[in-house]
Amino acid sequence: MTSPASVPKVKRRLPRPSEILPLIGRPDRSKTRLERRLERCADVGDIREFARRRVPPAVFDYVDGSAASERTLRRSRDAYARVEFTPRVLRDVSTIDLSTTMLGQRTNLPFAFAPTGFTRMMHHIGEPAVARVAEQIGVPFGLSTLGTTSVEDLAEQVPGCRRWFQLYVWRDRKASEALITRARENGYEALMLTVDTAVGGIRLRDVRNGLTIPPQLTLRTLSQMAAYPRWWGNLLTTAPLDFASLSSTSGTVGDLLTKVFDPGITADDIAWLRTVWAGPLILKGIQSVDDAVLAADLGVEAIVLSNHGGRQVDGGNAPLELLPAVLERVGGRIEVYVDGGVLCGPDILAAVGFGAQGVLIGRGYLYGLMAGGQAGVARVAAILEKELRVTMQLLGRTSVDDIRGLGPELVRLRLY
Repeated sequence: MTSPASVPKVKRRLPRPSEILPLIGRPDRSKTRLERRLERCADVGDIREFARRRVPPAVFDYVDGSAASERTLRRSRDAYARVEFTPRVLRDVSTIDLSTTMLGQRTNLPFAFAPTGFTRMMHHIGEPAVARVAEQIGVPFGLSTLGTTSVEDLAEQVPGCRRWFQLYVWRDRKASEALITRARENGYEALMLTVDTAVGGIRLRDVRNGLTIPPQLTLRTLSQMAAYPRWWGNLLTTAPLDFASLSSTSGTVGDLLTKVFDPGITADDIAWLRTVWAGPLILKGIQSVDDAVLAADLGVEAIVLSNHGGRQVDGGNAPLELLPAVLERVGGRIEVYVDGGVLCGPDILAAVGFGAQGVLIGRGYLYGLMAGGQAGVARVAAILEKELRVTMQLLGRTSVDDIRGLGPELVRLRLY
């Protein structure tokens, strides 16, 4: 045992300024303060917390919340929490290919930006900010019937983006036809029919927050102006916040869905859609194997296994858990996508590993939009791309297309 007396003494000295200066961090003045703050966000969870501080609570809850008890959303996320990968080693992973095909066209990353409603409420630029990022990274962007930018304006502002148009069928079919015609004439690549909204879900956060469409200037909202002056300033000094494709209502979004959209839509309406839309048709909101088979029998090009982000049925299933059974019945006949609960690169790779053609991401980029507009969406995209690349390398895999459908060889769901 070494005695204290035998330990050599360390000579100390005062540090020289030339040794200290290189250790002092300097902000990158080529980037804005917002961009530097976004770069400090390590994952989408950090972006979410940043977004919470940037917008009024009712706006954040509109994005973050889901139906009733919110257990459907929790189940979707819990499914990804149970993912277990099997990495392979001693493989050359110096070159990684994250591209794949969606609707027969190459896309740089295995995801698309999902259609979301009332997007300018999250940031005054709205859908064009998201579409520009989609164009930059080479993925499709879905514009919603409940979007706050018209089909014409988006096509004009972001002509190079792969644009899909998401349709809710209205009670007024002539109005629906007119909207489909506008999408076709403005170069939208695919029509995505959402089929899980016979009526609007019961979204308790919106009810409790008193969120209406558009937001009303009540004593409660006026009191928030001091806490969120930038958001309110943007809202009040830009074009009125309204839906681009239909009139607003004084109720919640759920109230609007119930009032305007047709609860009587059936499989027969797919034949009607084919008479007014000749391009690829996607059915979004499939939640059972039987309905997936029905969609394939109807001849659509793709389906999205989706519980609407947990915003419709309370107590619904998790799309990731449904995926293997659906692919067993319809795999090879149609493309199958997944959304709901996807918040990181490993989530995306898990879905692809189980056999999905790709995933749709909605909340993730909306957190970015609330946090920092286009820069926030770009930061989310950069985080996802890095997570995809690093996870692929750590799994010993080099191509998204090569891992599709590997199943237990690559990924499984643990049982608690």
